[in-house]
Amino acid sequence: MSSRSMTDVAYEIMKKEKTVAVFGQLWQEVSKVLGLSEVQTTNKIASFYSALMLDTRFTLLADNKWDLRERHKYTETHIDTSAILIDDEDEEYTDDNDSDFEDAEEDEKEENNANDEEQDY
Repeated sequence: MSSRSMTDVAYEIMKKEKTVAVFGQLWQEVSKVLGLSEVQTTNKIASFYSALMLDTRFTLLADNKWDLRERHKYTETHIDTSAILIDDEDEEYTDDNDSDFEDAEEDEKEENNANDEEQDY
């Protein structure tokens, strides 16, 4: 087995082939180059996907296709998040939830007091 990382091997493959790669096919090639067993190939696929996501040399395109970021313009690979609206209020959270929490705390205190009184006898 090679001492190179999975992403280094993927980078070398994509650099050499000069084309976009479908994730499954890229993983098969990387597994083959690294000499991974069938069990290792199955066990490491999620780690490979995560590593690709975190490695800035790669970019995810449509239909689970990957390419080298250096082959794309900045505007093609980055999303402008300034236009995303963020609603500060959580729709599921209401003041009613506060009273439910307080009721639960009160019930727990009463139960604890009742248990304490039983232990005194």
